[in-house]
Amino acid sequence: MEWYLAVLLFAASTSITPGPNNIMLMSSGLNFGIKRSIPHLLGIIVGFAMLIVAVAVGFSALFAVFPQLHNVIQIAGIIYLLYFAWLVATSEASDFGTSNKKAMSFMQALAFQWVNPKAWIMATGAIAAYTTIGSGFALQVAYILSAFF
Repeated sequence: MEWYLAVLLFAASTSITPGPNNIMLMSSGLNFGIKRSIPHLLGIIVGFAMLIVAVAVGFSALFAVFPQLHNVIQIAGIIYLLYFAWLVATSEASDFGTSNKKAMSFMQALAFQWVNPKAWIMATGAIAAYTTIGSGFALQVAYILSAFF
């Protein structure tokens, strides 16, 4: 249970911090309303879940061949998250005005997850930090998915 609480806290803290999804979804809600922004939100949810599964499948194959890579990815993820936090903390305010006349669609939001650097770091960090090599890997990934959902 302690492990899952840690996963939930990681999912909550990384999901509410500023990033492309949060900023675009907020902008969409302000410009197009909640109802027209729901496909955007659902696209983020489904796209991110697909990204987590893809990262988990890829990592499980890599970890089977190179078990020491698990620690390397954990350390690299921590360093990158600290760097990202420093960039956010020291950045200047920006104007996030929109010239798009339509809310982002489900498929656009789903596809965006594959080029969203924060989504990749969140998925990589979650898989590296909250999985163990060996049996139970798929169940651990399912718990991680449920935490982000």
